[in-house]
Amino acid sequence: MQLVLESLGKRYAGRGWALSEFTLTLTPGVTGLLGPNGAGKSTLMRILATVASPSAGRVLWNGTDLARSPDTLREVLGYLPQDFGVYPQLTALEFLDYIAAAKGLDARSARQRIEQLLELVNLTDARHRSLGGFSGGMRQRVGIAQALLNDPRVLIVDEPTAGLDPEERVRFRNLLGDLAGERIVLLSTHIVSDVEATASRIVMMGQGRLLADAAPDALLESMRGRVWECDVAATEVEPLRARHHVGATLRRGDRVLARLVSGDPPAGARAVEPTLEDAYLDVQRATSVAS
Repeated sequence: MQLVLESLGKRYAGRGWALSEFTLTLTPGVTGLLGPNGAGKSTLMRILATVASPSAGRVLWNGTDLARSPDTLREVLGYLPQDFGVYPQLTALEFLDYIAAAKGLDARSARQRIEQLLELVNLTDARHRSLGGFSGGMRQRVGIAQALLNDPRVLIVDEPTAGLDPEERVRFRNLLGDLAGERIVLLSTHIVSDVEATASRIVMMGQGRLLADAAPDALLESMRGRVWECDVAATEVEPLRARHHVGATLRRGDRVLARLVSGDPPAGARAVEPTLEDAYLDVQRATSVAS
């Protein structure tokens, strides 16, 4: 089971290329797609969900070109877009009934599937409540339930934790991890922690291009020996930024604990264990410098 992206590009009139020469092969498991806002993630998601067409390149689902046969993927696709909306006057049960009918599911089997999904996303007790009274996290759980109605082989979720509180974000990430199995799950986000605990593969993009594609352990290993912490006076932070890639800083009175990436650390710096956020920031910085 493969979803193959070959030299994908998307050009918008007056805006240029939002996606350029993007090549990737997706297989079962959770792939985290990381990139800042404006990197082209949502454009890529819309193409893979067959909502938009590429301006260049092609997408193959198990060898079939989606430009010729988009329904081959649509039949096995679950999609939770970034701007997922609901009908606030409907209950969770009514909304999922409506989506199931729109997807052409048999009414009897659909109702059984809906009950299973409501239990899966922990909304059984709220199934008769109007969606207008749901929290952001509860609406996102309804969103993942509608995406799973047809038991998809490919699940695409775009910025699913935006606006959720920390507890809801953790719950949602755990749910996505549990859903992977034999599915291709593509999780698009700009929040590193969203993929850190669930993704077996991380793809980084910026300015519409593929920047990195590796397992989390490989990304961490690539940063080993390059991440440092140093304690400096508050007045020394800006000069430090001018010489090194400074990430997180923690102020303590008139001192600042700075975390930085460098092959030539400043005097007094101590080596620390790298994180995925270090790798992400380093890749994005290298891209900015190159451009």
